[in-house]
Order: sequence, then C-alpha cells, then structure tokens
Amino acid sequence: MTAVAVVSQADLANRPQFGWINGLKAGAAQLIVLHHLAFYGPMSDYVQPLWPALLDWLGGSARIAVQVFLVIGGFLAAKSLSPAGRAGMAAPLQAVWRRYAKLAPPFLAATLLAAVLTPVAGIWMLHDSMSAAVTLGQLSAHALLLHGVLGYESLSAGAWYVAIDFQLYLLTVLLLWLAGRLAGRRTLPWLMPLAVTAGITLSLLYFNLDADWDDWAPYFFGSYGLGMLAWWASDPARKPGAMTALMGMMALPVLLGLAIDYRSRIALALIVACALILFGRARTPSHGRAWNIVNALGRISYAVFLVHFPVSLLVNALFTAYVPLEPAWQALGMLTAWSASVAAGAAFHRWVELPLGRIVPLVVAHLRARPVLG
Repeated sequence: MTAVAVVSQADLANRPQFGWINGLKAGAAQLIVLHHLAFYGPMSDYVQPLWPALLDWLGGSARIAVQVFLVIGGFLAAKSLSPAGRAGMAAPLQAVWRRYAKLAPPFLAATLLAAVLTPVAGIWMLHDSMSAAVTLGQLSAHALLLHGVLGYESLSAGAWYVAIDFQLYLLTVLLLWLAGRLAGRRTLPWLMPLAVTAGITLSLLYFNLDADWDDWAPYFFGSYGLGMLAWWASDPARKPGAMTALMGMMALPVLLGLAIDYRSRIALALIVACALILFGRARTPSHGRAWNIVNALGRISYAVFLVHFPVSLLVNALFTAYVPLEPAWQALGMLTAWSASVAAGAAFHRWVELPLGRIVPLVVAHLRARPVLG
C-alpha cells in the first residue's frame, strides 16, 4: 500500500501542471507576505529611512495582490463546478462541504498556531499588530469561517480572505443551483454567464463601493466572477463569436465601474482575468529548475498565506528585542521573516495541510458509514 501511494504521488508530481496559475499564486503570496511585513512593523518602522519608497509601496499598494487569488478562485471554481458554463448543481451541499473541508482544517490549525505564537511574541514586544488573548467564542467563529461576519477580531492577518473565499464558493453553488431550477429541462447555455455578469455588475456598481460590505461575498464577487467568465471564455471548444461575447461581458461592467469610481484593485482583476484567458489553461512542464520552483511555490501558497503572520510576528519580536535597532539590521530581520514564512509554509503544507486533506474525508466517510444505534 505504501509503495503504491509513493509511486502515485511521484506520477502526480511529474504530470504537466498549470504553471502560469502557479506562478501567479506564488507571486501574489510573496507580495502579501511582504505587504504585511511592511504594514505591521515594527521592523519596517526602523527600515523606512533606508527604502522609503519601497516600504511605502509594499505597505500600501501591494495589498491588491489579493485580487490575483480572487480571480484565480473564480477561474478554478468554474472549472470544477461548471466547466461548460451550464446551469445546474446536482449535489450542492456536498460541493459546499468539500470546499469547507479543504479550507477550514488547515485554517483552524494555522489559527491555533497564531493563538500560541502571539503571546510568545508578546514576551519581547508590545505592538498594535498583536491581537488580544484568544477566546473560545473567537476560536469557534474562526472554525466556522464566520469571524468577520460576527465581528470577532481576526487572529491573523489574511484570515478574512479564507472566510470570503468560502462565501464566494457558496454563492457560486447557490447561483448554479438556482439557475438550474430556473432552466428546468431547457438548454439555456447563456443563463449562467448572464447571471455571473449581472452579479459582477451589481458588485462593482454597488457593493464594492461600500466598505461596510467587505465582510461579505458580494463585495468581492466582481473579481471572482471575472475569473469564472475567464474560464468559460478560454474554452477552446467555443466558437470565436461566443468567446468574444464572453470577453465583452467581462470588460463592460469593469469599464463602467472604473468610470464611476476608479479602483486599481478592479483594474488589476480585469488584467489577471485576461491573462487567464490567454494562459490559464496552458499546461507547462513539471520538470526543470525554474518550473520546479514556480510549481513548488504555487503549491505552498495557501500554507504560506496561512502561517506567515504569526511567524513574522515572532521574528519581529526577536529582532527588535535582541538586534540593534538600526535600518540595516532590521532589514535583515525583514528578510529573515520573509524566508522563515516561506519555510514555515512549506513545512505546514507538507506536515499539516496535506495530511489533513487526506484524513478529514476519511473520518467523515467513517462517521457516515457507522450504523445508527437504537
């Protein structure tokens, strides 16, 4: 059994991969790590005089890299839930559960890690980037991916995104199911693209203009929906006219939204969606040093996203407590925190994320198979 599993994993690693998507995910994840290092400090406060323009950009504009994850999330959701863009959802609850089982267990493990490392960092450092002592209600809200909705403080920077990703997936499943009910036995190939376009338009012209909605999926559906349309538009089986129509459905609400209120994050989302139309389905070699690095960083991007903040917090505490508070030394600390975050992400992916991805479905299947007593 073990030998077979090892061979199977090796074969999987040698298959051609979506290298361009992995590259986008890898780059976005690294920018998010650097953004949080620059934004939260305190090491970056000491490094600011050394590289003021770079630190200002990383602490501000670099945060829009999250749009890459939103668009790719929609692209891959369309790939798995509705590859041809047809309405209907055979088992909506099972689809939602599978997504939750993929996102939540490693997220909760990373949340527990943050709950442990934050007070450890507090031994050497007091800073406004550190959250207060964790409560049971806070942990429970994180486990249910409802921390933002219920008003709990996130235990880690970026925790909001995991909850939003799950909400967006849930909203997509609901749209597919409702559209399927509406279509019935009729073949309505444009129903889902039109529904998603309507969702993008509503998001960009209303919800995304009001920050009070930023704990809810409609605020972000503009970017996520662009990814869905990009998957359908990139289908080589579609006729050129249909592909052009889908690209127009992508561009028009974005251009209208930007004309009303220019948002660089939305402009970036459109650029990423266009890039996915061109390269998103392209398979790239799994071997070669460059592609090995890109694919590896892409695979661990979720893990890096999950664990980088508590790791960076601990490095911040140690460097500001024991290393001279001079720009060059603290810059070394930022580089150390960046490297440690990537290394911790790789270890978390290997020893936590992958095992949980195998164990959780087995446990659920076992519980379902148990006979009901009485």
